[in-house]
Amino acid sequence: MMDSGRTPLAWVRGYFHRAAGDVPGTQVALYRMSDLVNRGFISPNEGRGFLLDANLIDFVWEVTWADSQDTPDEELESAIGEVEGYAIFMHGWTGNHTIFESIPGLVVANNPRLVAISVDHNGFGETRFVNETPTLEQCCPPSAMKTIEEWIDVIKIRRQPGQRDPKVINFIGHSMGGAALFYLNPLKWRVGEETRLALTPALLLDDEMKRIFFTALGIGISLVNMLRVFEFVERVIKPQVIETVCSGGSFFVRRAHALQYQQTPRGTTAATFTAMGLLQNREIPRRWDNFRVTLGHRDSLVGLVPMLDLLSSMEFPSSHVRVVAGSHYLFSVGPENVFQHAQNRELVVQDILDQHAGAYRLQRTGLKVG
Repeated sequence: MMDSGRTPLAWVRGYFHRAAGDVPGTQVALYRMSDLVNRGFISPNEGRGFLLDANLIDFVWEVTWADSQDTPDEELESAIGEVEGYAIFMHGWTGNHTIFESIPGLVVANNPRLVAISVDHNGFGETRFVNETPTLEQCCPPSAMKTIEEWIDVIKIRRQPGQRDPKVINFIGHSMGGAALFYLNPLKWRVGEETRLALTPALLLDDEMKRIFFTALGIGISLVNMLRVFEFVERVIKPQVIETVCSGGSFFVRRAHALQYQQTPRGTTAATFTAMGLLQNREIPRRWDNFRVTLGHRDSLVGLVPMLDLLSSMEFPSSHVRVVAGSHYLFSVGPENVFQHAQNRELVVQDILDQHAGAYRLQRTGLKVG
């Protein structure tokens, strides 16, 4: 066990798996909250308190950083901590931390002063709810965002008291993860401390047809979960779910979603779909200065016109919206859209880098008035 004099980022040495990343010159490491608490890297009050508040059994994430030297464990705190900021990747329904494929690695390879962290969240991957069927309030986008913000406080990657240099937390969310970004609490963040990039965000507040579809989908999966006599229904539902959420994605993404669908408790999948379909929370803070949205022109899950209508009603700046040729997985190079999606992936990486650079500069210079 570690002593009480642990440093804020001591936990980076407590990984349960470490390896070379898919992108040359990068390393990845996996972390589990319960491991870090049990081994003394994170205090029980903070770690177990976080899991209890979020109704989670555990919380798992992967860190990706630029490293061509196989940095020894005792130097990881410097390698991962002495940086300009972090890119937090949040997946969508039936996904996990792997669905962003090479993007986290490409981000840190292009800016070694950034570290990428890809999470399993909202009941998927190895981050599981205590109850296999969570309440809709526990798994809706506002709750998902609140959990991520609280986890960030636990692992202390924001600028800590006594630290001189600024740090930027860059949030990148896809689908369900993108919808969650709209509910970030701006009162917790200093000017220039955070950026948000929502990729095809599944915020369906003004899309009545999609709301009905996902509510019905959630109810259908719930029936299968409660009454096994309806298992034949799932043989119809599952391919439709995978096709909808993986539209345009690579074979890797499709396999990841299919496997995750099988591994996730049906109650969790049903509740998260239903929570999105029934979501009525319009208490969205209109702080758009460091927020960008990217939409695909052929997205079968997030309707382009209803989403633009919603953004317009919230006075979201037109200059902060990018519409590209692509589908729901517009950044994943699937066989149907190789040319367009390969370009989109480059655009996403560049947008992350540009947003980070702008926010970091803003923290150093401050707001200019007049």
